[in-house]
Amino acid sequence: MTEPTDAGRLRERWARTLRATTGTPDLDPYPYADNLLGRWAEPQRRYHTTTHLTAVLDHVDVLADHAEDPELVRLAAWFHDAVYRPDRSENEERSAALAERALAKAGLTDVQVAEVARLVRLTVGHDPADGDTNGEALCDADLAVLASDPETYAAYTRAVREEYAFVPDEAFRAGRAAILRQLLDLPRLFRTPHGIAHWASPARENLTTELDLLAPQ
Repeated sequence: MTEPTDAGRLRERWARTLRATTGTPDLDPYPYADNLLGRWAEPQRRYHTTTHLTAVLDHVDVLADHAEDPELVRLAAWFHDAVYRPDRSENEERSAALAERALAKAGLTDVQVAEVARLVRLTVGHDPADGDTNGEALCDADLAVLASDPETYAAYTRAVREEYAFVPDEAFRAGRAAILRQLLDLPRLFRTPHGIAHWASPARENLTTELDLLAPQ
């Protein structure tokens, strides 16, 4: 029997989640999966790829018990960077709008669609309100890369730089440093108990080290 490819495994993960949220076992989920996977494989992406999508979904699985509705959080993970152009600032809003259109067509309720879109928009600032367990789970899952081991973190920063290859070095350093300061200035970088216990300290160390490296020599 042939082992499924990474894309094949992602298609099945999407199918399980969409069927669980719609309660429609005979729904054909694969056209939606293929559209999303095509978006995540666009050539301008270096970090925001299916590898990132898989990592976020894996982290949502770890945090699922924290979320009020982990299936909706998984759908938000699928859509949170579905529209991604590094030269544009409205990616999250356009991704949320895509989720609204696609999920309404797929048969989710208005309440479910609104929640997924809200979660996607939260990834602009990664600052969910206290008690927003769905938002806390998604934001922590998206930021978990910041707690990677040094080699993985270095690969992440290289991939981000490649996505912004069109930006001159000085401007990139200034913009990236501003993002790192914004993250470090959050009252809490992670909100879930797992994130606080396992990711907060190494993430702050990585962010601080990168910020130091970006400082003018």
